[in-house]
Amino acid sequence: MDRRARGGGPATVGASSARTTEEHTERAAGGPAGDLPGRPVAPQLRRRLGRADLKAVPEARRALRTLLRHWGGPGTSDVAELLTSELVTNALVHTDADAVLTATVSSHGLRVEVRDFVARRPRPRAQGTGESTGGRGLVLVQSLADTWGVCMHGVGKSVWFELGADAA
Repeated sequence: MDRRARGGGPATVGASSARTTEEHTERAAGGPAGDLPGRPVAPQLRRRLGRADLKAVPEARRALRTLLRHWGGPGTSDVAELLTSELVTNALVHTDADAVLTATVSSHGLRVEVRDFVARRPRPRAQGTGESTGGRGLVLVQSLADTWGVCMHGVGKSVWFELGADAA
């Protein structure tokens, strides 16, 4: 199965089978393909996450579960919820700003983005033997997502992942 990272920039294979893409510019006007005239609008979840409001993490999981109720097979929603939790938690813990969660379901699969307004680029931490309970979120994303990446914006960034429709 050939999965390609979408959105511009070179795809590189990291420590896992997931491909990583870094997008350096915002999407062209018009947004995703579902926003083009004559095309159906893809089911979408969009939530503003308050600064340091960790109650937003389980709320985001519940909202995503509702969105995905009829998508994918057994376990697909579990992986999507886990990865979304990691991105939301990272945005709320490692920045001192609001964030926006967007999840879009299409015939190609699921794309989840968490945009924050801090320009610092996230990096997966090297797995150590320490007993720390943090620092593994992006390693999980890298391991479980079909593709993932970071899109730098004029103000801040989006960290995103995709799960293909055939992931189920």
